[in-house]
Amino acid sequence: MSELKRTPIFPLYKESGAKTVEFGGWDMPVQFSGIIQEHEAVRTKAGLFDVSHMGEFDVRGEDAFSFLQTLVTNDLSRIHPGRAMYTAMCYENGGTVDDLLVYCLGDQHYMVVVNAGNIEKDFDWLQEHTDGFDVALTNQSSEIALLAVQGPLSQEVVQAHVEEDLADISFFRFKELKVAGRTAIVSRTGYTGEDGFELYVDANDAQHLWKTILQSDERIEPCGLGARDTLRLEARLPLYGHELSADISPLEAGIGFAVKTKKHHFIGKDALTQQKENGLSKKVVGLQVLERGIPREGYTVLKDGLEIGHVTSGTMSPTLRVPIALAIVDVSFSELETIVSVRIRNREIPAKVVETPFYKRS
Repeated sequence: MSELKRTPIFPLYKESGAKTVEFGGWDMPVQFSGIIQEHEAVRTKAGLFDVSHMGEFDVRGEDAFSFLQTLVTNDLSRIHPGRAMYTAMCYENGGTVDDLLVYCLGDQHYMVVVNAGNIEKDFDWLQEHTDGFDVALTNQSSEIALLAVQGPLSQEVVQAHVEEDLADISFFRFKELKVAGRTAIVSRTGYTGEDGFELYVDANDAQHLWKTILQSDERIEPCGLGARDTLRLEARLPLYGHELSADISPLEAGIGFAVKTKKHHFIGKDALTQQKENGLSKKVVGLQVLERGIPREGYTVLKDGLEIGHVTSGTMSPTLRVPIALAIVDVSFSELETIVSVRIRNREIPAKVVETPFYKRS
């Protein structure tokens, strides 16, 4: 087995009591003080995440825009320097290569941010499709660290280290600023359902920012992947390999807002257009389990004893205090309030299809 990769922040984990686990080939903190405490910190105050395992690609050249426009499902003509966009890349059959963020850094200059476990696969996918385009790709993942400050107090926490007014950065906008004396791309984005910022910095500056932010405000807590998962699940944000995969299209996953089939050709357009026109055969829905039992990834979903799908992600919701799940099911059973069951430890536990997101910030 190959050695696990580590982020620039790894040497500081123990100072905060981190418990680490393997995640996508990385040695990452699953928790510091505890998943529930960290989850509640982000919902009520602020949490600091090390997400430096994510991948960053630099894309530039005369054809950078047209190149990316043929590879992603969303319409990049709607962003300009200072704006970011959530999108997906698909195979010809509509299955998902990855979901990602595209940052417009300048005229014909972009940063593409991909999931940690997909860095090599995604970079190869982009490289394979450069023929005919004047474009240069660089994998900068090892040179860039990424910290996320999330929660209702996140603006106050970050503002203490920035001279410019962060209120000027609206959702999915970004600026290059000095944060605690270090240059960073400060982006109003996140993966928790709360307000927050993501800070892209030189890997050599990551430890300085991590320590400075944590030590300057007692209201912020270090948070691990455990809380990141419960937070994103309550907010109904998909995780690649769960709600999105080579077998699950963006439409089936419920991120149709990031699929613009009216734009010019892109890989997967024909398959996704057919799904839109003919209707889906399966889709991801939200479930609330009605009795004791926590639905986990892979558990079977049934209707009247017949298998209709499986759980893609599930947990005991720390905010709602009920068991919740996302599951991909036969579309015939996807209507709200439909009663189904989840096989949990050889018992069929009743559940109902509910509206998502499970949690929305006020």
